[in-house]
Amino acid sequence: MNRRIGVNTVLANQPFFTDVISPRVPTPDATTPPFSVRTKQKPLVAIVADDRALCATLAAQMDEAGFSHQTFHKGGTTLRFLEEHHVHLVLMEPFLQDVGGFEVLDRIRRSPVGPAVIIISGARGATNIARALDAGADDYLCLPHEAEELVARMRAVLRRTETSGDNRLTSNAALATGVFRFNGVEVHPERLELAASGRSAKIGRKEVGILCHLHANPGVIVSRHGLIHAVWGVHADVRSRSLDQYVAKLRTAFGRLGRSLGCLRTIHGIGYWYEPGEDAPERPAEERGKRRPA
Repeated sequence: MNRRIGVNTVLANQPFFTDVISPRVPTPDATTPPFSVRTKQKPLVAIVADDRALCATLAAQMDEAGFSHQTFHKGGTTLRFLEEHHVHLVLMEPFLQDVGGFEVLDRIRRSPVGPAVIIISGARGATNIARALDAGADDYLCLPHEAEELVARMRAVLRRTETSGDNRLTSNAALATGVFRFNGVEVHPERLELAASGRSAKIGRKEVGILCHLHANPGVIVSRHGLIHAVWGVHADVRSRSLDQYVAKLRTAFGRLGRSLGCLRTIHGIGYWYEPGEDAPERPAEERGKRRPA
């Protein structure tokens, strides 16, 4: 099962936003007990390897150890999943088909809320191990491996990351952030969920961060750049159009609960304006446009 390290050098050259807008950015309450992956939920592990047999072996070991897991064979797919979901730990082989493992690691480390990373490789020797650790990996495991050692290393890494703030969903929101209401809908950060009138809808961690920031800044114009900085971090390489797509997802999620987001106005060329209000449930499509009887 030994494999050589192969590293692609595909780099994402997207512009960085540099101008900081100054609405109030809420931070997770320091008095709230830290989130514990051992008691709240199963840790989610991303298994990233080109070798299908290795992925199957690791998946079986994750099941045996009680970890939730998702398997990927390409770096680009992994990065998209990490953008949308709260992953506690990544088990990654350096050699991947599209975006190399070390490039994926670099992209993770540029995020202020990235998961822990353990590199798994058949390449032995101090030079290979040092390279991975210097690049930002939390640990390095040589293949072939023993399941007992892998699980022990994972638990040790998770313990360290828990105490260093791994409970954060975005720069401004954490799993420990309390439930809050946004325009008549309950937002549950820990469950990545919206709830209203006995119904629920799942949302991504970035959507939680967006709602959290808008909720903390009612009645003022929040610029797109300011919202990106609050949720992704000041060095995030996120385009304004991408933010609009996340807001569109939120409007769709609220719509599934029978709620509109008319309280969230788009200020073209600038950003968004959130005016709190308990929106009435959205009327069924067949009733829209009908005149009410006098």
